[in-house]
Amino acid sequence: MRLIIASLLLLAPTLFAEFRAAVVKVDITPKSPQWLLGYGPRKSTGVLDPIYHRVLAMDDGREQFYLVSTDLCLFSPGLYDEVAAELKKQSGIDTRQFWWSVTHTHSAPEIGPHGVYDALLKGRSDHEWDREYTEQVKTSLISAVQQAKAKLEPARLQTGVGFSAANINRRAMDVDKKVTLGLNPDGPVDRQIGLIRLERPDGSTLGLVVNYAIHGTVMSGKNELISGDAPGVVASYVEEKLGATVLFVNGAAGNMAPVYSVYPDAKSGHLSQFRVLLGDRILQANSRLAAGTRDVTIRADQIFVDSPLKPSLTWPEELSRYSRVDNGGTRLVRLPVRFLKMNETFVWAAPVELFSEIATNIRNRSPFPQTFYFGYTNGWFGYLPTAAAFDEGGYEPTTSVFTKAAEQDLTSQVLTFVQGVTR
Repeated sequence: MRLIIASLLLLAPTLFAEFRAAVVKVDITPKSPQWLLGYGPRKSTGVLDPIYHRVLAMDDGREQFYLVSTDLCLFSPGLYDEVAAELKKQSGIDTRQFWWSVTHTHSAPEIGPHGVYDALLKGRSDHEWDREYTEQVKTSLISAVQQAKAKLEPARLQTGVGFSAANINRRAMDVDKKVTLGLNPDGPVDRQIGLIRLERPDGSTLGLVVNYAIHGTVMSGKNELISGDAPGVVASYVEEKLGATVLFVNGAAGNMAPVYSVYPDAKSGHLSQFRVLLGDRILQANSRLAAGTRDVTIRADQIFVDSPLKPSLTWPEELSRYSRVDNGGTRLVRLPVRFLKMNETFVWAAPVELFSEIATNIRNRSPFPQTFYFGYTNGWFGYLPTAAAFDEGGYEPTTSVFTKAAEQDLTSQVLTFVQGVTR
């Protein structure tokens, strides 16, 4: 009998672990004019709608995981490293447990040193970055994660998918085969909505993660008002309807534009209509989900995918840990790729603007019933197009740090990992 009791005590953390979760939302709207990122250099003249950090925390009794969605365009991987190191120092949260994603709105302030952005897009960042606002963003994020950790409560989890036609391929091809930024209704497009819902034990919604591929470019560089653009407007709308915090996490949006793109202001760009085009589709998909389960197992992991750096580029010294030289003398980019397994749902993430075909291919070949891709996560290394797009040319391959080998390098290593994960 003593042996049986001792065995049960050893197994207790596994048998009786309680799944817990929490969400936190923090306003990071600046009170002073800021340089806006995503187009040519311009300073904000006001605020159209507030911008936020939204934080999700999960704990299955063995592993904790923290996801942040911030209404920003992008930031250098070096800034992610700073925040992750500080979080580990203050709260003991391991780097692999902390993902920081941005919605990729082109109407939000820039933060941190310019890094790869300056290397790829010369002339857009010939000004000093705002250290005061960057510090505000960093400290508020660390505080929000700590709040989420302290607020963990019993919860249930459910995942699912939906569909929205709010996006469109943006690589327009002319009769001479020249590719330019535009709208291409015949091009590849990924219109899946991925949902991760957290519920309280009584079934009420605690928080919702929405995963959808769409550039935050309803408004063009002529807009000088701070805004979450389509992702921010949709998140706020769904929050209002659900009475719960909604994290919008962008997908493989490298070649995905909103159906209304680059208008001078919100009204002419039909920004509010994305509440119907995408917001209502999210609500419909969410309403069809079954009740969540409290029997949840999560696992987070990371690999580095090495792929050649475009020979014509100089790699920023501040990002030296993300590069190496192989035995043949070729400079390689070391791309950090994250993985998260939640029961029968698999999520992978990378700090790139991935072309949708790559994410769709991996999803279709994944052994898991649901596979989601989180883009713009833990920094930004620019575009990662398909090999075919490198042959076609156009804006994204021209400004990419990668070569046409990147698609195969990334696909093969991600699939090797996901197919080796025990379900």
